Amino acid sequence: MNLMVSAIGQGLLWALLGLGLYLTFRILDFCDMTVEGTFPLGAATAVTAISHGITPLLATLLAIGAGMLAGLVTGLLYTKGKIPSLLAGILTMTAIYSVNLRIMGKSNISLLGKPTLFNGRFMTSLPQYFDSVVMGIIVIAVITILMVLFLATDYGQAFIATGDNPTMAKSLGIHTDKMIIVGLMVSNGMVGLCGALIAQNNGYADINMGIGTIVIALASIIIGEVAFGELTLNQRLVAVTLGSIIYRIILLVVLQLGFSANDLNLISSVVLAICMMLPQLEQHLHLKKPILKGVRPHE
Repeated sequence: MNLMVSAIGQGLLWALLGLGLYLTFRILDFCDMTVEGTFPLGAATAVTAISHGITPLLATLLAIGAGMLAGLVTGLLYTKGKIPSLLAGILTMTAIYSVNLRIMGKSNISLLGKPTLFNGRFMTSLPQYFDSVVMGIIVIAVITILMVLFLATDYGQAFIATGDNPTMAKSLGIHTDKMIIVGLMVSNGMVGLCGALIAQNNGYADINMGIGTIVIALASIIIGEVAFGELTLNQRLVAVTLGSIIYRIILLVVLQLGFSANDLNLISSVVLAICMMLPQLEQHLHLKKPILKGVRPHE
């Protein structure tokens, strides 16, 4: 039971990563590799700040700010520097590695004996592993509501239009470069927040903790889409969170079957590949009839 509660809590916390990438990957149609660097950047910023006596809440806000700065750099490289999106993200991600070492001063920092958002009076009064569940529910609820409200505004609709058809968006007077920069900043701010929360929950920050994070984020998105099918945009945001929880439960089951924790990245890649191939497998195995364009069902 404790393991299942822990998996759900981890799924809720890691869902922030999926929601952050969803903004760029699905809505903006921007392949952002920056998250591989932004996640440990958020962790490094928060943990270093806490170890220097800054309150956990302020340290977490600093992590969000650091993530937004990383997104700003990628956005400027893409929009002003005319560097391809994938390469812009890789350049920023690579640079952040050195920045993280500068921030921490060494490869890892422990939070042993330090205050965090997870060891306050209320959190410690909860049953084991329920602290991550409660924190995850609160943060995910707030972030999801804010995203829904934002996307319903005129600015949010312009944001969506930028991802759907940049040429048309420009013809309507939308500043697409500005939308991309803002989207990358918000997305990476959320990823920085995720890194800060995961680091505080784990009790440490490590320079290599960002490896494979983009696969984890994509797994949350793809599993949510495959598991729940056709959904509205707002429902998809909820599906990403549920996808993250399902992904964590899958990893728990795999580990219980006797696989090593060292194989998690390999397992993550396999799970993601299978989920992405499911529509093709369904057609190949004739589990779902193909829809022919221009042909009505009765024909």
